[in-house]
Amino acid sequence: MADSPLRKLWRTKLFKPIFFVVLGLVLAFPVFSVTYYSMYRTSTPEFCSSCHEIQPAYDQWRTSRHAVNDKGFRAVCMDCHLPAPHETFDFFYAKTFHGIKDVVAHFLGGEYDRQKARETAWADINNDRCLKCHGNILYMPKQRGAMLAHRSVLYPRPGYEKRCLDCHKPLVHKPKELYTYGS
Repeated sequence: MADSPLRKLWRTKLFKPIFFVVLGLVLAFPVFSVTYYSMYRTSTPEFCSSCHEIQPAYDQWRTSRHAVNDKGFRAVCMDCHLPAPHETFDFFYAKTFHGIKDVVAHFLGGEYDRQKARETAWADINNDRCLKCHGNILYMPKQRGAMLAHRSVLYPRPGYEKRCLDCHKPLVHKPKELYTYGS
């Protein structure tokens, strides 16, 4: 019995593309889901603080205005310490690199030098990370000095470039004798 033209077309031209599209969906969905879930779960402050070296920084953050403020906004670790998620490649690279580096340092490294880690982290934070949240820093009608200082950061004269952390370095991670947590 001879194959019909439709059956022959199906076997020769349509089967492989449809098979590979379905196979791609069946494989890609779980891989994407696991990747997204892993990135989401490892981007929380609670995950970052699960490493005992980071716990003091977490305690300091929890009592700062970046965690508790009257605006209801909460900046988390990755907001300052990683590139913006919309910079997909840079974000994934930095997150993966820092994660592997921290795990290797935890298990194979010697004594944890908190001050060196702070200086390295501060050196890595650029103005764009601050401006993601603090975008309206030129409108401060009751604080003219701050407004002018911010203008000199946003529109610097050549040779006079500044970073937000030049003035605001000790705002978030400030060691305290006693930590009282907000709700």
